[in-house]
Order: sequence, then structure tokens, then C-alpha cells
Amino acid sequence: MEEFREIYFDDLEAFQNLAGQFNENLTFISDRVGVHISSRGNRILLYGEPEKVERTEALINSLYELILKGNRITKGEIEKKMKSYEESSKIVKTDEDVIFYSYKNKKIMPKSPHQKEYVKAIEKYDIVFAIGPAGTGKTYLSMAMAVKYLKAGYVDRIILTRPAVEAGEKLGYLPGDIQEKVNPYLRPLYDALHDMLEFNQVSRLLSRGIIEIAPLAFMRGRTLNSAFIILDEAQNTTSEQMKMFLTRLGFDSKAVITGDITQIDLPKEHKSGLIEAQRILSGIPEIKFIYFDGSDVVRHPLVQEIIKAYDENEKRR
Repeated sequence: MEEFREIYFDDLEAFQNLAGQFNENLTFISDRVGVHISSRGNRILLYGEPEKVERTEALINSLYELILKGNRITKGEIEKKMKSYEESSKIVKTDEDVIFYSYKNKKIMPKSPHQKEYVKAIEKYDIVFAIGPAGTGKTYLSMAMAVKYLKAGYVDRIILTRPAVEAGEKLGYLPGDIQEKVNPYLRPLYDALHDMLEFNQVSRLLSRGIIEIAPLAFMRGRTLNSAFIILDEAQNTTSEQMKMFLTRLGFDSKAVITGDITQIDLPKEHKSGLIEAQRILSGIPEIKFIYFDGSDVVRHPLVQEIIKAYDENEKRR
């Protein structure tokens, strides 16, 4: 089923620069992405496969933002912007790639080559590390795989955890009991769950302990058998916490560790357990490391630009 979509532009001059003389830029994009593109007044009309239409809209909006900042769009600039589109389009998506359908009948599936490699790694390895910037699907896809394994009966429970690192506020000063204090740190895990399962179903699974969401400190001293365990925000674990977590793995269990080593909130005197794990464990063939980059970002197109800008700033230091 094909999709029709309209994009409106407030700045007519910027829109004309985007379209190019005789719509040559739009024609160039249309030929490359396989989406029919036409313009009327200050509108662009897109028609084609829903996924291609969505990506083309993101590409066009990204080019428009560049023009508003005073940049002139050339074929070279369009080529550059289309690179991330092409990289994410290299993955051949079939129904075999669908992890499962959410309660809203939404396909949960990888959307880039690295994401597909990640899903395959989780199927093959019992311990997988996913390292890369925000918005690359590290947590979301691991959650999807956990739900899939629970539904199929491969595991008996899902355990979701992350370190409760204090970032500007002391936990002791926050209102409520310990659970209420740490819940804000665990919110992204709840959000991913509720995107895949009905609210009442999530509530039932949580109340029965089939899904457990807890701060990392609660993992100490446990042996986790027949479980799918996700450690999120692992860049904020200390060396001791990472070792403690990895040694919780029991029989018939899988562990996925996700993190972004460019966003470490630990005090300077503490080493990141995620960075240390790369060095210590990379030689173990039964443990898989998957690395993501800006081309895997599935959030707003500006997120890719933000990541790129920060990466370039780090290189200049």
C-alpha cells in the first residue's frame, strides 16, 4: 500500500532554493530514492512506499534546515545528505526481519545494516554489547528481542536494569521512597515496553515479576537463570558494577549491554565499566560487540547532525 504525504514550507525563497531551477533538485532526489516528488506553491507532495516516503521527508526537511541557516544547496551537498539515506536503505527488509508485531500492529524490525547485525548477534550470542550514540535503537531493539523470547517461551522472565547515576541532583533530595527516586532513571525502559505491549499486559507482567525493572544495585548477589537481561546506559557503570552484572548470568539466559561512551556521567575518578569491558572482553569469541554510528539514528534528522558536530569537535581536541 503506497502513501501520500504533503510537506509545507513557510519560507518561499528557501523552498525555491531547495527545489532548484525547474525542480531539478527534487527530480534528482526522486530518481535516487524511488519516491514520486512534485511541488505546488510552497508544498512538496510525496507518493510511494510508506518507509521510503518517511525517509524522503526527513531528507528534504534536513536540506531545508540547511538552507534556512544560510547554506546553498548543491548536488554535492544533496549527495552528502543522501549518504545516510542510502546506508540505511542497503538493508533488504522482508517479513523475515520482523521481530514481532506490536499491539498496534506496528512492525518491530531493524532499520539499518548495523541494527540487523545487532538482532542477529542477539540470536547467536548469549552476551552482546551494543555501543553507539543516542537514537540508534540499541535499547529499543534489545527490548523487542526480550519480548520476542518471552512470548516464544525461550526465557521465563525479562530483567531490565540501569545504573542510577546522579546527574546534577542527589537522589536523597528527591521526593518519595527509593522506588520513586529511581523510577525517573528507568523511564526509558518503561516507554519502550509500553510501545510494544498493551498497558494492562505490561502491568500484569510487572506485578507477577515476569518483567522486572530495577536499578543495577539490586542485581548484586543474584543468579539469573532463564532470563533475558538488559543493562541500559552501561557507560555509567563502574568497573566493579560491570563485573558484578556480567557474573549474574545463569543457565539459559541472555544479556545485552547497551551504552554510549560519549555520554559518561560518572565522577572523573571512576573508570567506565563499559570502556573497560571492551578492552578486557573483546578477545572472547563467545561475546559479541556491535558498534553503531550516526547513520543508524532513527530519530529526528537533526539528531544525526548533532552527533556529527560533536564527533568533529572531539577530533579537533
